[in-house]
Amino acid sequence: MSTSPRPTALVTDRLFLEHLTGPYHPERPERLATLLEWADSSAVAALNLRRLVARDAPEDAILAVHSEAHLSAVAATSGQEAAAHLDADTVASAQSFHAAVRAAGAVVTAVEDVVSGRARNAFALVRPPGHHAVPQAPMGFCLFNNVAIAARHAQRALGLDRVAILDFDVHHGNGTQDAFYTDPTVLFVSSHQFPFYPGTGSAREVGRDAGRGTTLNFPMRAGRGDAEYVALWTAVVPRVLEQFAPQLLLVSAGFDLMDGDPLGGMGVTPRGIADLARALVDSAERLCGGRVVFALEGGYDLDNLRAAADASLAALTEPPSPSAPLPELNPVALTEARAGLEAARAFFRV
Repeated sequence: MSTSPRPTALVTDRLFLEHLTGPYHPERPERLATLLEWADSSAVAALNLRRLVARDAPEDAILAVHSEAHLSAVAATSGQEAAAHLDADTVASAQSFHAAVRAAGAVVTAVEDVVSGRARNAFALVRPPGHHAVPQAPMGFCLFNNVAIAARHAQRALGLDRVAILDFDVHHGNGTQDAFYTDPTVLFVSSHQFPFYPGTGSAREVGRDAGRGTTLNFPMRAGRGDAEYVALWTAVVPRVLEQFAPQLLLVSAGFDLMDGDPLGGMGVTPRGIADLARALVDSAERLCGGRVVFALEGGYDLDNLRAAADASLAALTEPPSPSAPLPELNPVALTEARAGLEAARAFFRV
């Protein structure tokens, strides 16, 4: 007797539309509105999906990553009539605190569903994004670090020991790096445009103390596209993951690496996103029972957002292929990631 395959979970919330950043701000409600419309389309509705109701992140889960002063500062913006500027480009409106707590909670909800086995994998469509929020403060459009909170929750509440966080946003995930820089139980891998905002993410940043070697950065110059990204994420990163042996993969899915994004300078296409996503899903199947959660970070061109979400969800819902051989390393395509590759080879066989 055959059984239906475990579904992909999809989690989002209309509360995210209430995070108002003001006119002309690139991290605007239309980003989420576009994805809500996409999620309700007939093509997505036809897929084997488990629709989840997002819950607020527990306070103790937030405080496992962020300071009490950070939490209090964001909470103090709740209900205020005037928008609060938490840094030069990070804005909080009356409902932003609640949206941010729900965004972190949506990723936690997705992780709980995947770790429990109710879903094979998951996609969390959230805003505000999270990967720039450092443990002590909001930063770069981000109020709380959604993926970092979910990673720590997986360890403290769900009993996992080793989690990998993979970040292909065009900007370096400095907040996530800071949260786990001395922690050997969380692997953080980032590819990003460099030099670029926020100024961190050189190949020399590899972690500190017990965490040395579990932070890997692959900085790349502007203008790189599918060839460079696919070579890195389908051949190098899976080999690192095999040696780290995570029990869960969390993906900071920033789609501002795509061609034409107003805040980025890279040239990745929807085909490139599909290849990246497929490689990470296959790694999860090989290493940790398929447990991978994608969480939205950046991405500011609405057409690109839809195309990238479509490509990512296709990879998540396709039949698994964990036995597919890893591609050979492509020295030409990996030239741009040379510095990161050299740093990674000090700790991993790649």
